[in-house]
Amino acid sequence: MFSSLLEAARSSPFHGPLTPAKCDAIAAPSQAMAANAASELGDSCEFGSTKYFALCGLGGILSCGITHTAVVPLDLVKCRLQVDADKYKNVVNGFRVSVREEGMRGLAKGWAPTFIGYSLQGLCKFGLYEVFKVGYNNLLDEETAYTYRTFVYLAASASAEFFADIALSPLEAAKVRIQTMPGFANTLREAWPKMVQNEGYGTFYKGLAPLWGRQIPYTMMKFACFEKTVELLYKYVVPKPRAECSKSEQLVVTFAAGYIAGVFCAIVSHPADTVVSKLNQDKTATVGSIMGKLGFAGVWKGLGPRIIMIGTLTALQWFIYDAVKVWLRMPRPPPAEMPESMRKRLEAEGKLN
Repeated sequence: MFSSLLEAARSSPFHGPLTPAKCDAIAAPSQAMAANAASELGDSCEFGSTKYFALCGLGGILSCGITHTAVVPLDLVKCRLQVDADKYKNVVNGFRVSVREEGMRGLAKGWAPTFIGYSLQGLCKFGLYEVFKVGYNNLLDEETAYTYRTFVYLAASASAEFFADIALSPLEAAKVRIQTMPGFANTLREAWPKMVQNEGYGTFYKGLAPLWGRQIPYTMMKFACFEKTVELLYKYVVPKPRAECSKSEQLVVTFAAGYIAGVFCAIVSHPADTVVSKLNQDKTATVGSIMGKLGFAGVWKGLGPRIIMIGTLTALQWFIYDAVKVWLRMPRPPPAEMPESMRKRLEAEGKLN
């Protein structure tokens, strides 16, 4: 199946070798100089430079803002399942009830805070992840960085998400109010001043702690699982080395690894996601009161649609993020490889087959 996906990818617009030589061969005379210049220049920026990190942030804005906004209808039903399980029995029933009461347009409620909030979150999540990953690796020697690379992924993603959630929290609070409190507000422009007037600015960060509880484990799983899955796919599944894969084939691997990571992300973070939805719906609620009322089974309500949503979201986010890197000619280092010094030492000690 994976081979057929790679075969299909060869017809995509991204198909081609990793160098622009093929493009030079077919470029029109008026484009030849630009193609040759691109070949000489190589990457558009230096890995680890300020420009590199800024472009990573741009990729994060596009990947998170677009994907989260695209699944607003499913997110709306998921939130309603979490906060009112008696009324919204399941996903199908949730859609049916929502459309009957508010029409098809009602399924788009909360799109504005979703787009703005998750664009800001994506900026910090992806941009700062790259900053922290490079920074933490630079604190270690080459062999230690390779041996403990999973811990570097976990630490870098947790650090990035800490700041990303501070940016997301106010918009997430407004989104949940719009989606789960009938009659409160239909748009961000209505909800924001009403929340400030009624409860003050503190209400926007009421759900920050449980948001950290939801998003930090989610992001740690998202990045560490993705990085390791990519490494394993190229090692055991993809029939040729990464350097020999076209850009389109590499993007297929990116999408597959992203979906696998997304399923685990949804499971790990779902209980906290339920608590966040309940906290933003009921201004008198606390984490303890919600956990006591829902019980163990209650916090898992809506897991099915969230797995579908998060799996698809995560796969598309990684695909878009990597495609932006391809489009902008950014450095895209291969999966982690054992340093040559470490390989020779282990071979000498008989510990490497």
